[in-house]
Amino acid sequence: WLARRAQDSITYRDIGQNPPSFLDHDWIASAFTPPERQEPWMKDALAESDLLVDELVAADVLVIGTPLYNFGMPAALKAWIDQVVRLGRTVGIDETKHPDPYIPMLGDRPRHAVILTARGGIGFGPGGEMAHMNHLEPNLVTALNFIGITRIHQIAIEGQETGGDVLAASVAQALRQVDVLVAELQAALDAKPLVTEHASRAAPAHAS
Repeated sequence: WLARRAQDSITYRDIGQNPPSFLDHDWIASAFTPPERQEPWMKDALAESDLLVDELVAADVLVIGTPLYNFGMPAALKAWIDQVVRLGRTVGIDETKHPDPYIPMLGDRPRHAVILTARGGIGFGPGGEMAHMNHLEPNLVTALNFIGITRIHQIAIEGQETGGDVLAASVAQALRQVDVLVAELQAALDAKPLVTEHASRAAPAHAS
């Protein structure tokens, strides 16, 4: 990426090795208190969330690398989602709008999200025999759309449990898709210069 766009900066966050904190009562109480009424301990409770949200807001391309664990996302990635889906920071509310009062706040400029998935089994992609059991990508797409990131690209590797030719073919196909996607994203950024690229990566996958 940097060989062609040396002006970009990349923020790498390994949430597999350094998982975000899970939400607790203090976090919820703080996040739903207006900033002007927050006590010092509330600001401390939201410090990690503020950092993660700041990284996301600054990003033009968000890359999420994640395994499929037991039909869904790893706990660390869910914790990251919970930290960045934040009232007043990434999602607003208009109580006059019913039944859906929520307003995405990250649709202010074209942001892209790339979801790179590793699956132990096969057939979990759209149209596959196991697609109805895949609650990873649909969950991520819903959360990202909710905060205003709607330009979403997905590439998956399957067959890590099977190995052999099945895995090799899946990896080869994914690498070709990555090359095509990188060219498309860079062309889009060249056409409308943006600011940064941000990568968020979970631990490598070995099971679905």
